Amino acid sequence: MSELIVPSLAEMTAKGETPEVLFWVGCAGSFDDRAKKITRSMAKLLQKANVKFAVLGTEESCTGDPAKRAGNEFLFQMQAFTNIQVMNAYQVKKIVTTCPHCFNTLKNEYPELGGNYEVMHHTQLLQQLLNEGKLSIEGGKFKGKRITYHDACYLGRANDVYEAPRDLIERLDSEFVEMKRSKAKGLCCGAGGAQMFKEPEKGNKDVNIERTEDALETSPDIIATGCPFCNTMLTDGVKNKEKEGSIKVFDLAELIAQASDL
Repeated sequence: MSELIVPSLAEMTAKGETPEVLFWVGCAGSFDDRAKKITRSMAKLLQKANVKFAVLGTEESCTGDPAKRAGNEFLFQMQAFTNIQVMNAYQVKKIVTTCPHCFNTLKNEYPELGGNYEVMHHTQLLQQLLNEGKLSIEGGKFKGKRITYHDACYLGRANDVYEAPRDLIERLDSEFVEMKRSKAKGLCCGAGGAQMFKEPEKGNKDVNIERTEDALETSPDIIATGCPFCNTMLTDGVKNKEKEGSIKVFDLAELIAQASDL
C-alpha cells in the first residue's frame, strides 16, 4: 500500500485539478483520536479505489449540527453560511462523510441556505464502489465472527439509509445478527441532539448503557457502527459492562479496510 496522501481542495485547485468527491471529515473525524482511525480507513479505501478526492483541511468548519440541535439557530446559520461560501467558491458538487450528523445537515439543511450538493454517507459510497468492482473484499478475515449493527438516528430514521450498512456486513463473510430494536425501531445511542457534549441528566440508566445491552443480547464479537458519536457511546457502554476484552466496536469503514488488508 502506497503512503496515504490526502490533498486539500486548495492544493488540488491550485494545480488546476478537480476532485470527484470532497471528503467531509467532520469535527469528530478531525479531532477525536478514536474517530481519526475511521477517517484514515475511509481515506485508504478511497485511495485504493482510485477515487480522486480531497479534503477542505483548515477551511472546513463544523456544519453547525450541534448548535442547531441545541437550539442556537443563529450560530448554526453563521457556521453553515461560512461552509457554503467556501464550497461554492470551489464549485463542490459531491460530498462524502463518515458522520451521519454532517450527512443529514449537508444534505437536508444546507440547500435552503444556498448549498446544493450530492451528499453520500460513506456506507453508501463504499457499497457503490464494491458494486462497481473498484473495491474488493478478501473473504475470510471475519469468518465465524458474529457482527451486530447499530442504526445511527440521522442515518436510519432521518434518512432511511438502512440497507447500505447491512449490505457491507453481508459481504464480510460473517454472521450478521440483528438487534431486536433495529431499523425504524432502533434506539438512539444517547449522543444525538448535542448530548454528545454534555453530561447526561439524572435518571435510572444512561441511554448508551440501554443500547449497549440491546447489542450484548445478540452475543456479538463485533458491534458495527456508521457514526463516530455512536462509536464513542457504544465503546463506553462496552467498557461499562467490562466486555472490552471480548467485544470490539468498529466503524464499517474500518471493517471493510481490514477485510481489504489495508
